[in-house]
Amino acid sequence: MATKQPHTLKPEDKIFPNLDGSGDWTIKGYQKRGGYKGLEKILKMKPAEIIDQLKASALRGRGGAGFPTGMKWSFMPPAGDKPNYLVVNADESEPGTCKDRDILLYDPHTLVEGIIVGCHTLGAKASYVYVRGEYVDEADHLQQAIDEAYKAGFLGKNIMGTKVDVDIHVHMGAGAYICGEETALLESLEGKKGQPRMRPPFPAGFGLYGCPTTINNVETVAQVPPILKKGVEWWTQFGRPNNHGTKIFSVSGAVNKPINIEAPMSISLKDLIEKHAGGVIGGWDNLLGVIPGGSSTPLLSAEQCENVLMDFDALREEGTGLGTAAVIVMNKDTDILRVMSRISRFYKHESCGQCTPCREGVGWVWRLMDRLSQGDGTKEELDQLFDVTKKIEGHTICAFADGAMWPVQGVLRHYRPLFEQRIKEHAAKKDIKVKSA
Repeated sequence: MATKQPHTLKPEDKIFPNLDGSGDWTIKGYQKRGGYKGLEKILKMKPAEIIDQLKASALRGRGGAGFPTGMKWSFMPPAGDKPNYLVVNADESEPGTCKDRDILLYDPHTLVEGIIVGCHTLGAKASYVYVRGEYVDEADHLQQAIDEAYKAGFLGKNIMGTKVDVDIHVHMGAGAYICGEETALLESLEGKKGQPRMRPPFPAGFGLYGCPTTINNVETVAQVPPILKKGVEWWTQFGRPNNHGTKIFSVSGAVNKPINIEAPMSISLKDLIEKHAGGVIGGWDNLLGVIPGGSSTPLLSAEQCENVLMDFDALREEGTGLGTAAVIVMNKDTDILRVMSRISRFYKHESCGQCTPCREGVGWVWRLMDRLSQGDGTKEELDQLFDVTKKIEGHTICAFADGAMWPVQGVLRHYRPLFEQRIKEHAAKKDIKVKSA
């Protein structure tokens, strides 16, 4: 196991110092905290220089996939006959995840400044922010921040005399989980049904309205200006190699203090729960399992939670993923089988229905999960359930079906004895009923 990372950040090292909403979220408060300072200097940098710094920082996407941001931005061609676009994914619909929500509510100017820098780097004059349909107050705060930035001269034509033009448009979604998938998001932006596109072509070549497009998560875009202002050395002091920087963790479930907290990458899961979220209800020994990165990531057993670090590579080694860093804690008072059955139902409901393995298979998995979680089934059906998840995983246009299958695989991997015990108890009850009849 690698060296444990510190579990706290100094106030000056926080990219989202107002994440808790304790300060002024308007432009006045943001500038008081150092916002927009140094922006003019960044806008005078060459795009290639900015991308090189992002590559050196090893910033990875905070929306779930963890793809290197500098590399992703380097795929964009120079602006030509068609305009380039930067699209920001604020369709935060992963159960357990609320990091972007608090950014939009309490620190929206971090995103606005990030978009300005992103547009300059990508040769885009316009950016679209796709906001989850239920985030009405969040969208209002973001729109107010955009209006304030226009009024202050940070948006519009010839920003601060740098010849950089940037316009930002807020687009409200309709609450569809699938629109968090980047190509389904583009389809929805264009006014069509939110269904993923076949790739290639990739968005960098053929994206919004057929133009070169880069899509990034809210948190990712907002982290770019501080990296450029404070330097790569500052950024890379946090986290392990290839897992650098700070991260917002959403901790919920069976903890004494559910919280959204910005902490160093590679913080230990135990420190995150015990020192930031008030500990497991009933004590650490009462821990049953943890979903580490939102509902689509496989469960960690209590034993794994003892030493695992919260970063992309450490969690992958444990058979799961960092995802959106939404940590859902379950203690021994939780009926973990029913929880996972409910999660399966969510994915069944949210499938766009475009691919047959997902449209038919996810519903089939949920129905079997629901029955088995009540003990109504056989041990052989547990094997059948796992086999079906493997037949669905990796056989669809997008990764939705994969994310729907991983939670089921995780609960079967670590908690199969609970299924078997419930099946045995259910069979015994049926036997008693038959005898009494």
